[in-house]
Amino acid sequence: MEREGNDCVVGDTSLTASPFDGEASILRSTLLLYHVGEVTLTFHSDRLSWKLVEPLDNDVSTCLGIKYFSKVATGIKLSDIYAVELNDHGSIHISSLSPATECLFLGQDIKMYSFTVHGFIRSKTQPSQCILVEYTFGHKNLPRCQMWVNQLNASLKHEIGRPKNLLVFVHPRSGKGNGCRTWEAVAPIFSRAKVKTKVIVTERAGEAFDVMSSITNVELNSFDGVVAVGGDGFFNEILNGFLSPRFKAPYPPTPSDFVHLAKYNGDSLVLDEDEIVDGTSIRNEDQFPLIPSPKQSGSRISNSNSEDKAAEFPVPNEWFRFGIIPAGSTDAIVICTTGTRDPITSALLIVLGKRVHLDIAQVVRWKRTPTSEVEPNVRYAASFSGYGFYGDVITESEKYRWMGPKRYDYAGTMVFLKHRSYEAEITYVESDETNLTSKRDHEGNLLRAIRSPHKSEKCICRINCKVCNEKPNHASLGVCSLTPHLNSEETRWARSKGRFLSVGAAVISCRNEKAPDGLVADAHLSDGFLHLILIRDCPHASYLWHLTQLTRRGGSPLNYKFVEHHKTPAFTFTSSGNESVWNVDGEIFQAHQLSAQVFRGLVCMFASGPEV
Repeated sequence: MEREGNDCVVGDTSLTASPFDGEASILRSTLLLYHVGEVTLTFHSDRLSWKLVEPLDNDVSTCLGIKYFSKVATGIKLSDIYAVELNDHGSIHISSLSPATECLFLGQDIKMYSFTVHGFIRSKTQPSQCILVEYTFGHKNLPRCQMWVNQLNASLKHEIGRPKNLLVFVHPRSGKGNGCRTWEAVAPIFSRAKVKTKVIVTERAGEAFDVMSSITNVELNSFDGVVAVGGDGFFNEILNGFLSPRFKAPYPPTPSDFVHLAKYNGDSLVLDEDEIVDGTSIRNEDQFPLIPSPKQSGSRISNSNSEDKAAEFPVPNEWFRFGIIPAGSTDAIVICTTGTRDPITSALLIVLGKRVHLDIAQVVRWKRTPTSEVEPNVRYAASFSGYGFYGDVITESEKYRWMGPKRYDYAGTMVFLKHRSYEAEITYVESDETNLTSKRDHEGNLLRAIRSPHKSEKCICRINCKVCNEKPNHASLGVCSLTPHLNSEETRWARSKGRFLSVGAAVISCRNEKAPDGLVADAHLSDGFLHLILIRDCPHASYLWHLTQLTRRGGSPLNYKFVEHHKTPAFTFTSSGNESVWNVDGEIFQAHQLSAQVFRGLVCMFASGPEV
């Protein structure tokens, strides 16, 4: 090839449709790749690839007698590109060139146009974590750069599922108070990807719930999803605000002797329209105990109106997704759905339009009113609901919010030392996949240890999980498809009664930094089951050993005689005597009697599951 005077671009070829490296290509051109040198850039249907114009022997270049080793990428998949930008015309600094190229242009003023390809690669040490990368290509001709930018952007528009408009809620005091800083760190990713964001920084507890519950379906349809910058509790607030006025489903099933005496309205819907608009059936003193949540006034989102009642917003919804950019104290949902607690990774998965289905538990509290009527109160949970130890910890921690995330460690220690147990009765639906670690009679006496003969080996939920990919057909079966394990001809109820240190229901594994395997290592994101974990009263030392096992990778926290583990689609709970409170995704929920069921794959998340 011939070098055109002092121009750094060598023998530039026209855009062609000739093959490259044995594969058909769409475009090809010779450009300067910053920090590397002159390359032949080839655009394929699914990726970009580049190759040095003058290959270096064994990837080694020599300049002034000094050897330089070239270890650079040779391509990137289109699915791993989130933005392409045309840069301003300007000089190229010598530091932008490869060592070999520097030798050719010492003392010269190099000017050219350039464009940058923004993408990501996977971390070698943490496969679930995405690392930002960018490749800048230069050329002296502006139309040439513009043509590449147009071609790449046109191809990115055909990537299925990428959002264009998002509603973003930022919790400024979440976790260590890093909510705003976290959003500022990832906002450029959305800007480069040309994703419009309507950002609401909340100013009081319950504001996100108010906005989500009052936003019209017409306006909600203009968004491709909603993003929470905060922790699990903040996401729970947004989730409940979204589902409460829109998701209509029957109450959880209960055994014949469950005495809540519920009144079903016609088609057995949980909430009627008047209750939703008023908000009193969902938002109460139990949900947001820190700051009273007044009626929405002057909202930045328009309120419901009569015309909106006719607008359709189906739930479940395949295209409307939820995203979480972690800024909380635990961030268990993010870790379980993305595999890492990294804001950059979460932001990339959102702009790339990833999708994974997530089970949602419906928790119904049955409470008698002054007129002796039973009034159901409904909450939705995406990760975990716990009573006893878990409820006492969340209650105790509210006294020490000034400590930040450390308040949970301190509160947990205080509650553990008190070692309180509670009298309760739990009934649960048995299924073919129920995994009993122990079998007890009607009074709760241990009978025998059993394992289901059909139980398969543990299957950890990860990206492209076979169990979760068997998602229900929402369009053809409606709400019934969300509870496939409850649609059998005969519902078998089992009962467990006695004194319990804790009662927990895990929707997902609940992995976090303190419990690397979570509460249940093999729990799935979307299989339609709850993992009911009952910890019976036991000696202090035994309970400590159980908690210690949770902190160990590969531990066995469920293999104890005082631990019951049941895989079930629904359960009921009734307390006796002294009571604790329920911890529903990090929010306090007072309930003497409740019932719960899980809806399979009810919502979609901007995630793809953890990498192996």
